Amino acid sequence: MARIDIFSLIQSRHRSLTNAEKKVADYILKHSKEIIYMSITDLADACHVGESSVFRFCKSLSFKGYQEFRIALAHSISMEDETPQLSSEITMQDSTGEVASKVLSATTDALAQTHSLINEQDVLQAIEWMIEAERVHFFGVGASLMTAMEGKNKFMRITNKTECSIDSHLQAMSAALLTEKDVGIIISYSGSTKDTIEVAKILKERGTKVVSITRFAKSPLTSYSDITLLCGANEGPLQGGSLSAKISQLYLLDVLYAEYFKRTNQESIRNKEKTADAVIEKLL
Repeated sequence: MARIDIFSLIQSRHRSLTNAEKKVADYILKHSKEIIYMSITDLADACHVGESSVFRFCKSLSFKGYQEFRIALAHSISMEDETPQLSSEITMQDSTGEVASKVLSATTDALAQTHSLINEQDVLQAIEWMIEAERVHFFGVGASLMTAMEGKNKFMRITNKTECSIDSHLQAMSAALLTEKDVGIIISYSGSTKDTIEVAKILKERGTKVVSITRFAKSPLTSYSDITLLCGANEGPLQGGSLSAKISQLYLLDVLYAEYFKRTNQESIRNKEKTADAVIEKLL
């Protein structure tokens, strides 16, 4: 994508925008640094317009959608001596020790924020559904697929009812075969990924209980979710797959795993011993 001065572009096309689009444009010009960490739903709410108005605003600037706009905005507000692909806090002048310290700080901050956002009742309800479910399917695409696979890998040590498909088409087909007796756990940082939203929509139509792990309380994904577990990491559009975001998601999966293990103690212990014995010969 070619670098674009987003602010000049907005100003040059401001007069041709609709009234709703002008609200979006004016908000962005005043709060540009906040926008890169906002979902399309958050921005729409802040501007008191619908998500469709935000989308049309992006199209009016010749972008394919909101995510492409956010990437262009992130480029426009980044300084020459910064590395926005890594973090707004890391600069080209930082020593290796300073980089290590800032990465550690970002990770611990993300975990602390995630912990503060935990709703115990939501966790307990999700665990109850998982225990009662016939099947528990983990869903995600891109970097979130890696986290979904980690969830399947962790839970398969103590139960045989977890699954995770690695292809978006297979995920859609798997979702279509789940029922009201099953649980779908959907992982998506943005909550705005098309394939993930489609899976959530299918699950909702099937009556399957949907638990989402995401950054934003309001997003297209959460509108289809029965329970939303929030991770606290801020990830800009140029920092996709950041470690702090992944660790926050894994932390929530660990909380679910520990609580599930507690509730199904005897069965989980037996299964963990069986799965451990199954791979013992593969270790030196």
